[in-house]
Amino acid sequence: MSQDLATLTAREMAALVRSRQASAVEVTEAVLARMERWEPRLNAFVRLDPEGAREAARAADEAVGRGDPLGPLHGVPITIKDVQAVRGLPTRRGSRLSDPAPAAADAPAVARLRASGAVILGKTTTTEHGWTAVSHNPLTGATHNPWRHGFTSGGSSCGAAALAASGCGPLHLGTDGAGSVRLPSHFCGAVGFKPTFGTVPYVPVPNNGSLSHIGPIARDVADAELMLEVMSGAHPADYTTLPGRYRPAPAGDGVRGLRIAFSPDLGHARVDPAVADLVAAGAKVLEGLGASVETVTPPWGPAGPDLIRGLWVAPLLPYLPKDEAGEAALDPDFLACLKTGPRLSPSELNAVQGRRLAYAGEVGTWFDGGWDLLVTPSASVASFPVGQQRPDHWAPPGWDWLAWAEFSYPFNLSHSPAVSVPCGLTPDGLPVGLQIVGPRHADALVMRAAKAFLAARPFGYERVWAG
Repeated sequence: MSQDLATLTAREMAALVRSRQASAVEVTEAVLARMERWEPRLNAFVRLDPEGAREAARAADEAVGRGDPLGPLHGVPITIKDVQAVRGLPTRRGSRLSDPAPAAADAPAVARLRASGAVILGKTTTTEHGWTAVSHNPLTGATHNPWRHGFTSGGSSCGAAALAASGCGPLHLGTDGAGSVRLPSHFCGAVGFKPTFGTVPYVPVPNNGSLSHIGPIARDVADAELMLEVMSGAHPADYTTLPGRYRPAPAGDGVRGLRIAFSPDLGHARVDPAVADLVAAGAKVLEGLGASVETVTPPWGPAGPDLIRGLWVAPLLPYLPKDEAGEAALDPDFLACLKTGPRLSPSELNAVQGRRLAYAGEVGTWFDGGWDLLVTPSASVASFPVGQQRPDHWAPPGWDWLAWAEFSYPFNLSHSPAVSVPCGLTPDGLPVGLQIVGPRHADALVMRAAKAFLAARPFGYERVWAG
């Protein structure tokens, strides 16, 4: 019974609590028990807060007993990536050099989740300051992939994706500056959605050229939509937020009648054959559901790599310590990125920002030219061993993890909504994600397509849950 409760969808959990068929305490204890079984293998938490979660669950049950109005996530256990503040817990950002003091208040997205009745279980692991998409940092070590111990769960939302795929609760908050919601979802076989920029308030607003988004990581598309609905909407502390709440689209005809572009390489990206084969098969599934799918090479694709490397490194430079002791405390690959990555002068950085704005305009105009959606791989590779930035066959080694992430960051640059959904396992038994992208503000259409895809091609977790 405990395992059954722990692996239910968020909607099922909330319905049981609302109808008093299960208490919030029972649901929370079931998820905590499942996490206890998985955690020695995953190392997915910076700080698990079981007593705080139990107290919140008891309060949720008392609210049910009083007949109080209940939010859509009432009694549902969730986790928060350790780059967003949770009242009473520190925000360490994967760094030994971060402030260990507990946060005085919740970040806006967290406050909205708490107000909806969600039970916060704790803070999940991230790479140091979210700089890379592989799952290790000097503060907590490596987070492991539930499909294979010793392999990366991706990043920077490492713990969130590992917990989602292992059935440890239905909803996990992630953030995404160049793929950090979608890439770990790809590696772990989860659903990771990066909404249109500004959909969810991100406070404090990152000083990184408007690259960072907040998004849900889950196993179920409708669950991810519910979490996004709760978190979305304008906030006075984030001037970039958009008015209005996210609203799911009616199921309608799924993808029938949509014009979908399929780009296996964006005109420049290297992709491992096992990944390419699974994603191509996924595009065929969408075609079989009634979409018109055409293989294309977007003209804007090859401009991405030069843009992201300049824009990615520059905002990270303030994290470079001024002394040797500080440098020794950093992730060595992060230090290499800071010391050897592109160093742009103010005029060069301004020019790159201008090219980025033009790039975003090209992406938007391209969609407006007749494409409803774009399908790509979520990443070029399946999971590989922890402790390295690239698979062994992607020589030369080095800090540049972006080489295999050429499909994710373009849609941070363009502010487009994009979701990674699992589309199968490689012959080696590792998950692969198919990415569905839409024009800005077409979030509900993107998720409608994701829902249709997974209804036609369900992704089973029984194999990994069986251990």
